Amino acid sequence: MKHILFIGGSSGIGLELVKLLADSHMLTLLSRNLPPFSNANITHVPFDVLSSELPLDDLDKNFDGLVYCPGTVNLKPFKMLNPQSFADDMNLNFMGLIRTLHPLMDRFNSGSSLVFFSSVAATKGMPFHTSVSASKAAIEGFARALAAEYAPKIRVNVIAPSLVDTPLVSRMLNHEKKRENMAARHPAGRYGNAADIAQMAAFLLSENSSWITGQVLGVDGGISTLQTP
Repeated sequence: MKHILFIGGSSGIGLELVKLLADSHMLTLLSRNLPPFSNANITHVPFDVLSSELPLDDLDKNFDGLVYCPGTVNLKPFKMLNPQSFADDMNLNFMGLIRTLHPLMDRFNSGSSLVFFSSVAATKGMPFHTSVSASKAAIEGFARALAAEYAPKIRVNVIAPSLVDTPLVSRMLNHEKKRENMAARHPAGRYGNAADIAQMAAFLLSENSSWITGQVLGVDGGISTLQTP
């Protein structure tokens, strides 16, 4: 039974992945909130990535994987953002990952898999995404370099979704016309759901993906690569 460490995991995509893995893996969740269900394989440690010290003494010495779940969707015109807006998004999306991961690298067993989340907007230019794109692109560059540095002991991959129906983007899907428009933008004919991304993350954590590392995998309904009428 693998032991996976989650940073976050109590809502959205992270929660969906926790549900998917809980019966077959040992899971340690470092998050502000308890997951809304119980399972004997889940250990919860209260933690806020923006303000808490990493509770190293409360964590096991060996893990087989990590998933970093915190993220922002701060969509505004560039003129409505300021340097602090960029700093805040970078702090949660990227620096939070660095602060939590750095003291843990010696605790990952050989064959471990690290999974981070980016966005299709990191490589596809989209209006109103300047802050999100900057911080998510940092994750992608970091992940590739880290994968090279720790190969072959540790695999590192990134999932880059398009719009996924989670609480983080609820106001973008809060009436039928918005939902129709968002679905129509994607060649697959719909926007994503949390299970779409969780299934990919579960695959990357498994031995079935043992020859995949240093990759940014688009799970995006085709929007990053396809042009349809």
